[in-house]
Amino acid sequence: MDINDVVIHVNETLDTQARHDLEDQMRDIDGVIAPRFNDRWPHLMIVAYDPDHTRTKELLNVVQRQGYHAQHCGA
Repeated sequence: MDINDVVIHVNETLDTQARHDLEDQMRDIDGVIAPRFNDRWPHLMIVAYDPDHTRTKELLNVVQRQGYHAQHCGA
């Protein structure tokens, strides 16, 4: 199994509960291993996932369906 990481930048400022809720929603996606917001940079969520089961676009769609503006960082 390969594991990839993606950094998702959420434009909105989320409080602690909203960040936890979004992490929980990510955990419900098949292939997501470890979603976590960065305490130092709270707009950044790092998601470890298995690319054989999900794609970056699917992860980003979950964030956007919650009404947040977000994009993945990097290539």
